[in-house]
Amino acid sequence: MLREVRSSDDRFKAVAFGLGLNILVADKTATSTTTDSRNSAGKSSLVEILHYVLGMGRLTDSVLANGALREDVFTLVLDWPGLTEPATAARSLKSRSRSKVGVSPDVTGGVETLPTFARDVPVAEWLAAIGASLFGLPEEHPGVSVRGLLSFYARRVSQHGFDDPVQTFSRQSVTEASSNVAYLLGLDWRLAAGYQSLAAREAVRKKLREAIKDPGFKLVVGAVSELRGQVTAAKARVRSLQEQVGAFQVVPEYERLQAEADAVDEQIRTLRSTDAADRRNILDLEAAIRDEDEPDVNYVERIYRELGVELPGAVLRTYDDVRVFHDSVIANRRTYLQDELEATRGRLDERQRSRDSLGERHAALLQTLEQGGALAAFTALQQQMSAAQTELGTLQSRLDTAVQLEATQAEIRLERGKLQQAISRDLGEREETVTEINTLFQRFATTLYGAERDAWVEITALETSLRIDPHIGGEDSQGVGKMVTFCFDLMTAVVARRGGRGPDFLVHDSHLFDGVDERQVAKALSLAREVCSEEDLQYVVTMNSDDLDKAERHGAGVADCIIEPRLTDEYDTGGIFGFRFG
Repeated sequence: MLREVRSSDDRFKAVAFGLGLNILVADKTATSTTTDSRNSAGKSSLVEILHYVLGMGRLTDSVLANGALREDVFTLVLDWPGLTEPATAARSLKSRSRSKVGVSPDVTGGVETLPTFARDVPVAEWLAAIGASLFGLPEEHPGVSVRGLLSFYARRVSQHGFDDPVQTFSRQSVTEASSNVAYLLGLDWRLAAGYQSLAAREAVRKKLREAIKDPGFKLVVGAVSELRGQVTAAKARVRSLQEQVGAFQVVPEYERLQAEADAVDEQIRTLRSTDAADRRNILDLEAAIRDEDEPDVNYVERIYRELGVELPGAVLRTYDDVRVFHDSVIANRRTYLQDELEATRGRLDERQRSRDSLGERHAALLQTLEQGGALAAFTALQQQMSAAQTELGTLQSRLDTAVQLEATQAEIRLERGKLQQAISRDLGEREETVTEINTLFQRFATTLYGAERDAWVEITALETSLRIDPHIGGEDSQGVGKMVTFCFDLMTAVVARRGGRGPDFLVHDSHLFDGVDERQVAKALSLAREVCSEEDLQYVVTMNSDDLDKAERHGAGVADCIIEPRLTDEYDTGGIFGFRFG
């Protein structure tokens, strides 16, 4: 049960709550004029404060986002399961302090290990404690949100909370809303939450259909048919590199052996070049030896004889001596050329032997190098394999994503069909729960409108969601539609409370009664008081005084349930914050 709401600002009008029905009234003052309004008195602000202390995230569209309140700390005092004394929760509006809630005592660990001191706890821990203690949520509760559950117990006008009985804010999906309601009503909320995952898949599929139209899509994900071929090729490359790495032998001193092989190869090429020069020399020497003939000197005597000159004997003797000398020179040159020829041939033979030896060494070196490689080469090969494996992983991930994205509508529809059948069977097994829901709702609707109007809660497993839809005959009118929400909320609070799945309080803003006939307002207040007494609940409602007066004239009989303070339309200080701000 809620006990008190207060602020660190002394101007704030603290609100104290009691058992049963609690009516926070906004009055007109004696000096009110037609320009005064109770719309700024703070009736809806009380709901915003409750939500903020109870873990609300963003302040979007909330009065609490106003800069005039940024230094305020709001405190909520409430009963807590397992405690004999109320617990308090305080949360500051300072931007640096919003992520923590001061809880006293620290109830986030459970009452079994409850310490006696207060502690500032993260909002997430505070919400987890609310879920576990006030709503009885298990540790894992996919599809059900603590904030979503709280939105049923204090609907926010700023989030259009009164526009639909099941959806408590305008952008809430039907699947999310129905999962939360299913939990409160004691239905199989896990099955209901299954629609959320299917809805997410359907949303992805629709985005895929749009993305496929974009040529750039293939660069991000790709087509399944293309990616399968790329994955196959990538796997083959990885296997090949793995085999090479497995068979690779690191040769010690690989670089030195490679340098020696290069040097030997260079020596062989040099020897071959020298051989070519010597072979040309051999040809020249052989030609020179063939051309070394003794010259004919008889032409000298013939010339002198033709001239009629008789050579003397002394001259002839000298000529013979010269010829003998010349023959000696020719013989010596032939010997020299022959020796040079033999020496050149000898060098060719020697170099041939050297080439043979170097060739054997070069072949051995090459064989050693071919059987393995250097450590650097092995490292490079490993890097190639690692890169190939990374590429394969990326392609496989893209393929998996593409396969998931290309799930056909038929597959999703098949799963929806299975889920629909499972929920239908479960509803059949929970006939007592469904009966309890309808019995309570019909009782409340009959109290407001009489037995002549049909009233029921439609609970049906559809293809896309679990449909939970309350009805009262004639609900097309605004007033009846608002009372559908009233009866539905009151029924949900009772059923959840009986099953240990909800707290013992329910809060409604005065906007719930906008457009509602004053006779139904009177009956609704009387009914709320009656149900609170029967079920040990607390119902908090904010109202303008003239609307309450009308209800009283129709026999509501709830004037004694008005709580302090009484808000007014006095411009400067009449509202709940105690001062006027823009």
